[in-house]
Amino acid sequence: MRGPTVRPIVIAAGGTGGHLFPAEALAAELLARGERIALMTDARSAAFDSPAFANAERFVLSGAGLSGRGAWRAVRGAAALGAGTLEARRILVSLHAAAVVGFGGYPSVPPLVATRLLPRRLRPVAVLHEQNAVLGRANRMLAKGADLLALSITGTTRVPPEARAEVLGNPVRPALAALTGAGYAPPEGAIRLLVTGGSLGARVFADVVPAAIAALPGALRGRLLVTQQARAEDFQRVRDAYAELGIPAEIAAFFPDIANRLSTAHLVIARAGASTIAELACAARPSILVPLPHAIDDHQSGNARALAEAGAAIVMPQIGFTAEALAERLARLLDDNAELAHMAAAAAPLARPDAARTLADRVLALVAARVGVPR
Repeated sequence: MRGPTVRPIVIAAGGTGGHLFPAEALAAELLARGERIALMTDARSAAFDSPAFANAERFVLSGAGLSGRGAWRAVRGAAALGAGTLEARRILVSLHAAAVVGFGGYPSVPPLVATRLLPRRLRPVAVLHEQNAVLGRANRMLAKGADLLALSITGTTRVPPEARAEVLGNPVRPALAALTGAGYAPPEGAIRLLVTGGSLGARVFADVVPAAIAALPGALRGRLLVTQQARAEDFQRVRDAYAELGIPAEIAAFFPDIANRLSTAHLVIARAGASTIAELACAARPSILVPLPHAIDDHQSGNARALAEAGAAIVMPQIGFTAEALAERLARLLDDNAELAHMAAAAAPLARPDAARTLADRVLALVAARVGVPR
């Protein structure tokens, strides 16, 4: 890392992994180039354990979300965001930041708003990154004044016409980007099924997937090896369900080695978060996607559409995601190696393993173009 006299690039990210994972990928790319980085985040993510941010300067800002909280909580949230903005302004001045890169969600609002409160001579480059197929509310609010709005998906909706938007892809962590081009081998004996739902979306999989597998023909069921993400409160019942079926299963709340899990999976059942979509494309894995029904603006359905239209995924809306319906899908799909291989091949062209590099290139180019910014 460069010394403290070099102006840092501030990464503003927090909340869920969907915002944090691409931020982590960009941080890793910038660090590899010898850049100095700092992280501005919220209280939920202050302890985010990532090698990319292990030695970075970290600043936890005040702030709260504004959606779905009622009038009084909205007022309190707005006040907290205002306090966070003043904190961010003070920190940006002290850091003499060269750029602020926000990854959406309310934790990115104070740092990006703060850039506009600085005198022009001190103002850092302002970059937004949108992971989803529908521009998020925070990014919609901030897009007009940003130097760049980096999109992940062609055809992203709700982008203001005045935004300086470019499609650069969704950065994935280096271990996942490295899966690109590794190929896919359909199952010959054991079938490895990976089920991942994220912190907000794993419950329905705990309810449905074990029951669906129980309904499969015995010969097919006997070939399954299951790796499933489950919430802590569902862990025991999911493990017991597979044990009763005699199916080898590994259950955990989080898999830190997700790249390895994807590389060995023959089929993935997942939500349709933006990082999941990008990782499935890099790994070129066939998938059954169940968009989170309560996601703001139903953005997960938009995310899933890119893989589905390419023939790489089957989309099952949660309202129809029953054990019976899933068992029928699994029975047909897991008995058709040619279809699995076709879906994997369809996913591969959608991969953007260089998205972190491309985003870093654009950020640094904007910094270099800004008058009076030494690097």
